[in-house]
Amino acid sequence: MAEKSLDFYFDFISPFGYLASLRVDALAAKYGRACRWHSMLLGISVLKVMGMKPLPSYPLKGPYLARDLKRYTRRHGIVLNRQEKPASPLPAGRCFHWLKAQDEQLAQSFARAALHAYWREANDIGVPETVAAIAAAAGAERDAALHAITGGEGDARLRAAVDLSMQKGVFGSPTFIVDEDEPFFGLEKMELLEEWLSSGGW
Repeated sequence: MAEKSLDFYFDFISPFGYLASLRVDALAAKYGRACRWHSMLLGISVLKVMGMKPLPSYPLKGPYLARDLKRYTRRHGIVLNRQEKPASPLPAGRCFHWLKAQDEQLAQSFARAALHAYWREANDIGVPETVAAIAAAAGAERDAALHAITGGEGDARLRAAVDLSMQKGVFGSPTFIVDEDEPFFGLEKMELLEEWLSSGGW
């Protein structure tokens, strides 16, 4: 029997993706699941494919999302501290998928560190040298990581991963897919996701 899985899709610059990343591994472990991380790009799925503007820019919905984010972080005692201008997710995404091709656990360690650096320490993960330093601290070789970020390999791997995520129906961050074919979108769906995992679905 194939190992039961939980796939976690996130964008490095998605606040709700970051918050989900703090809980998803424990949730997977609780139900004996292997948790597989995948970075995606909202700039492709939302802006280019769906033809939508960034959700925070919409009247009514944008202010609600900002309020919802503050409410969630207050409830869980989390302080976000990123820079006002969003960073580009491309360097981190390229590095993540380059690492993932070699060592999935190392890639996930890097992702956790990069998310923390961006959302809690206000580091600019749009800067390749910053991302390479984070990768090195996670256990990668810094110069090789920088070459993957600025060269073609990381870009090609990220593009392929984003294409595959959309083939699987992923359009937002966070998205969770149970056993490769049951998707749940949104941080607020984590309670429903846990109910599904605990019951075996319905």
